[in-house]
This record gives sequence, C-alpha cells and structure tokens, in this order.
Amino acid sequence: MTELLRPAIEGFLLGASLIVAIGAQNAFVLRQGLVRRHVFPIATFCFLADALLIAAGVGGLGSLVQAMPRVLFVVTLAGAAFLFAYGAMAIRRAFHTAGLSATGAAETRLGPALATVAALTFLNPHVYLDTVVLLGSLSARHAGEARLAFALGAMTASGAWFYALGYGARLLAPLFARPVAWQALDILIGVVMFSIAASLLWQAFA
Repeated sequence: MTELLRPAIEGFLLGASLIVAIGAQNAFVLRQGLVRRHVFPIATFCFLADALLIAAGVGGLGSLVQAMPRVLFVVTLAGAAFLFAYGAMAIRRAFHTAGLSATGAAETRLGPALATVAALTFLNPHVYLDTVVLLGSLSARHAGEARLAFALGAMTASGAWFYALGYGARLLAPLFARPVAWQALDILIGVVMFSIAASLLWQAFA
C-alpha cells in the first residue's frame, strides 16, 4: 500500500501543477460558478474529460499524438479561432451594461454551456500535450499498479480542482454584486483568451 502511495501523490501534484492555472477552461468554470449555473455538470464534464485524456496518455497514446503533427496543427488553428471569438464576446459583454450582472452573465441553458466548455477543452492542443503526452510520458517511470496509482492521483487532482473552482466561486459573490467587478472579470477573460490564441498561433507557425 505504501508503495502505491508515492506514485499516487506524485501524480496528484503533477496533475495539479498542470491544471491549476489561469486558462480558458478554468475561466469559464469560474464564471459559471459565480452565477451558480450548471456548476455540477460543467465541473463533472471537465473532470471526466481530463480523466479520459490522462487514461489515454498513461495507456500509451502519447507517442501516437506526437506522431500526428498535422492533426495537432489543425486543432491548434481551430482552437485559436474559437478562443479569439470567445474573447471578443467577453470584451463586448464587458462594455455592454446588460451583461454586467449575475442575470444572464453566463450560459443559461445546459446544452450551450456544455458545448462551450467542450470546445474550450478539446480545441486546446495544450490539453493533449499536458495530459496525454507529458503525464503519459512521466507515468512510464512506473509499472503495473504503481502506474495506475499515478494516473488516479492525477485524475483526483483534476476532480478536486474543478469542483473546488466551481463551487468555491460563490464565496466571491459579494464582490461580484457590483457591475464593475463583472466588467473587470470579462476583460480579464477576454485578455486571457486572446493571449492563449496568440500563443497557439505563434507555436503553430514558428
């Protein structure tokens, strides 16, 4: 049991270091959490998506992803275009008075909300490089049950983060009772989206 604890903790810490960052997916989860709309299904989707990709990486899919540069190139371009569009929507919302409140401040229907978070997740090539390639490669240092423990540790980090982010966001509700706070958040989201999109394009054509 002790032998499995070490790789599990290693997987948890490495997974957390890759997941806990200001990014497109996290910004969306935070915004939905602030208005308390579809928090559980969105956090669950993010967790299950990460778990699937981690399992694929640990299972050996990382080498296949590395051998498909054209697919990653197409995903990169699609992801950059989507992020630019979503960032523009956030900036527009920041300067549109009707969007500066909890009412209508996030996706109101579950279908569009899940479609948006799915695009933010799977159209970002970094998610494949981080979860499938990097974690998959690092898991190769372990074998058998130890590798499984490593994967479960990384998955646990993902689940803990997304549920904490979604449900913990409500602690910031008093701050976001003011329209200017929503404006600042949307501007920040827009800047983050534009920055990630520009980074993806730079990496694609560099």
